[in-house]
Amino acid sequence: MRKPFAAGNWKMNTDSKSSVELAGAIKEGAADIAGNQVDVALIPPFVYIPGVVSAVGGSQVAVGGQDVYFEKEGAFTGEISPAMLKDVGCSYVLCGHSERRHVLGESDEIVNKKLKASITGGLLPILCVGEKIEQREAEQTEQVVKQQLVKGLEGVSEDMAEAVTIAYEPVWAIGTGLTATKEQAQEVHAFIRSELAAIYSQETAENIRIQYGGSVKAANAAELMGQKDIDGVLVGGASLKADEFMGIIKGAF
Repeated sequence: MRKPFAAGNWKMNTDSKSSVELAGAIKEGAADIAGNQVDVALIPPFVYIPGVVSAVGGSQVAVGGQDVYFEKEGAFTGEISPAMLKDVGCSYVLCGHSERRHVLGESDEIVNKKLKASITGGLLPILCVGEKIEQREAEQTEQVVKQQLVKGLEGVSEDMAEAVTIAYEPVWAIGTGLTATKEQAQEVHAFIRSELAAIYSQETAENIRIQYGGSVKAANAAELMGQKDIDGVLVGGASLKADEFMGIIKGAF
């Protein structure tokens, strides 16, 4: 059985003081459940990772990076390698978040390189996929998601795929207040699992966790995660409030 997985992506928010306070509050609130009933990860801005790692020390709350570069080291000004993330205490890393794709122009090929480098570097990548509103309205959701999934996992062996979490984030629902209905979300999650079975095997597809992301709140988390193929959530704004994020975490089981 797949263990639920709730991750909070803080994006370009918090500061050195508030990031530590938020991490500490979540550590305390999730003390009895993190790692046992649900996996929990916090994904702060790069500069606050060490403070957050320290704040959740001694708990089962994991920490991740919002992005990564695919080279091990070298003249890549401003970039962060998998080894650097591991060095400061990260376990997870986002690959291909919609804001990286659509705001910063990352291609499927770049996302794929980052995903493979993350696995090789000992990190657990969260591969983000999802369609824009005009693509959903044109009934291209499955086509878009399949392309991002297939290209994102190109060259990733079945053994390597065990390290991957998939996050389905309909772009039209991120930070807009709109949320896919539980039926819409489940339909795409089931499609993703069927595509994973086609790429690998049914057994591997059943083992890979698929999160939902897009205006998730404590009020709708349990309903979403009650669906057969939704194994957790990747949360944006709601993860910046400890009480709200704890409500989401508790809705996972």
